[in-house]
Amino acid sequence: MDIRVAQAHRGTVILGVAASDAHAVANQLIAHDLRERGYYVINLGTCTPVSEFAAAAQEHPDALAILIGSLNGHIHEDLRDLGKAKLSGAIRCPVVVGGNLSVGSDKSAESYDKLFGLGVDFVLGDATELPTLLTELAESAGAQRRSAS
Repeated sequence: MDIRVAQAHRGTVILGVAASDAHAVANQLIAHDLRERGYYVINLGTCTPVSEFAAAAQEHPDALAILIGSLNGHIHEDLRDLGKAKLSGAIRCPVVVGGNLSVGSDKSAESYDKLFGLGVDFVLGDATELPTLLTELAESAGAQRRSAS
C-alpha cells in the first residue's frame, strides 16, 4: 500500500446503490470524491440488496457507515430487510441514504419517517453533506474506542 494512502486513511465506508436501481454515475462520483478525501471505499456498485451490504459490514466491522444511494425512488421497498439485518447484528454501523428517495415529486416528512422506521440512521438531501457527516461519525467512533479502552 502506498504510504501516502495509509497516512490519509480517514476510515472505511461501504457504498452502493439500492437493489432495484442501476444508476451508476453518482455512485462512481461519490466513490471517487471519498477516496480523494482519504476514505477507504468498499464500492458494491449498483443493484445491491441489503444482504450484500450486511455481508460487507460483517467483513469490515470497522466501517464508519453504509452509504446507499437511490435515484429511481424505490428505496423503501429496497430496504425492507434492513431492520432485520440491524436487529441480527449483521449491520452495526450507521446507514445513510441519499438521492431521489420517492417516486414522483412527493418528498414528504412521512417518507423520511418511513426510512427511519426501516432502520436508516441518516437521510441526506445533498451529497455535499456527506463529508461533514462522515467526519462526525469518525470522531464519534474514535471517542467510543477511546472510552472502551
